[in-house]
Parts: sequence; structure tokens; C-alpha cells
Amino acid sequence: MARSSLTREEVLDTAGALVKRHGPQALTMRALAAELGTAVTSIYWHVGNRESLLDALVERTVQEMGILRPAGRTPAARIVSVARGLRRELRARPHLIAMVHERGLTERMFLPAQQALVHEVHAAGLRGARAAAAVRAVQFQTVGFLLVERNRERSPVQSPGEGDLWTASTADDDPALARALARPADPDRLFADSVRALVEGLLAGPVQQGSRRGTGMRGRETAE
Repeated sequence: MARSSLTREEVLDTAGALVKRHGPQALTMRALAAELGTAVTSIYWHVGNRESLLDALVERTVQEMGILRPAGRTPAARIVSVARGLRRELRARPHLIAMVHERGLTERMFLPAQQALVHEVHAAGLRGARAAAAVRAVQFQTVGFLLVERNRERSPVQSPGEGDLWTASTADDDPALARALARPADPDRLFADSVRALVEGLLAGPVQQGSRRGTGMRGRETAE
């Protein structure tokens, strides 16, 4: 028996979950109706046809990606927190992000993260082209890291792997390095460390020394 009550939000929630699990190709009106325990006509009533449903999911994803709240006591720490939040949100919904890209809304989706980064680089004393370059560097680092990360996750098992390749004989007399490279990478830590190093370098440039607005010293604060 079909459900007597259904909301648009329930339809979008369930449709989004289907896409997250199986990709956009799995999102048919029949499959969605089965998940919801309702008739296909009821879904049409709430969201229209499949294309309208996909548009609604894309719009919702864009809005969700705008909820990034910086955390930390310094601009540098907050910039790192924005980058980590952006990576986390992108990882959580790869199929939906792909749909956003296909509909030409990628730049709009990234705008809230860019605005958060602009606020923090301004707080650190950067202005103009230097501030814009810092914002883009953090964004590109985040997206690029994610692409490499996902490619490694999808690639077949490597043989020989790093653990087989890195031995004391290939480490140029640095056995500690060989042992470290033989162990699996920790993506979360690697990402945080790389973004932190990038941000510290960006905020420590000549522009930060003797800022006309008296904010130069803040640029030397490092992420915690």
C-alpha cells in the first residue's frame, strides 16, 4: 500500500542517498518510489520528472557545500580548517559533486569556501592579487589532493607496492625514511600537514611585513 503522506524533503533525502550509494544511473523514478514505499505519481507531484529531480539535488548540494564554518584562533588555523572541511564535504558526496560539475555549477558551489578563505586571508593582512593567489592556492591544493586520493583508492592493488619497493638499499642511507615510505600513507594527516605548510608559506611572504593596516604580525601566526 502506498504511503499517504510524503514531503519534498523526504524525496530529495532518499534520492540523494541512492545517488551516493550507486551513482546517478541508479536513480530512476521506479527505484525511488520503491525506496520510499509510494507510487511514482506521488514523486512526480513533489519534484516533477527525473530531470527536475536531478536539478533539485544539484541545487541542494550547492547549498550544502556553502555550510563551512572556520575554526581556530588564528587566520592560518582557520584557513586550514576551511580546507579540511571542503575536502570532507567533497569526499562525502562524489557522485553529487559530479552532477554539479556536469550542470556547470562547480564555480558557484566553490564560492562559499572561497569567501570564507578571503575573509581569513584578509584577517592575516593579505590584499589584492596576493590574497586572490592565496585563496586559489588553497582551493587547488584541496581539490588536487582529493583527485589524487580518489585515484589511488580506485586503482588496482599494486604489485610490487611501496612496502616492497622501499628498502634500506633504496633510501640513500636513510633507513628511517625507507621504513616510513614503506608504511601506508595517512591521507588525513598528510592533507592537514601539506595545507598547513602551504598556508604558513603564503602568509609569511613580504606583504605581511609592515602591512599598512597594522595587520602584518597576524600574517606570521601559524596554524595550530
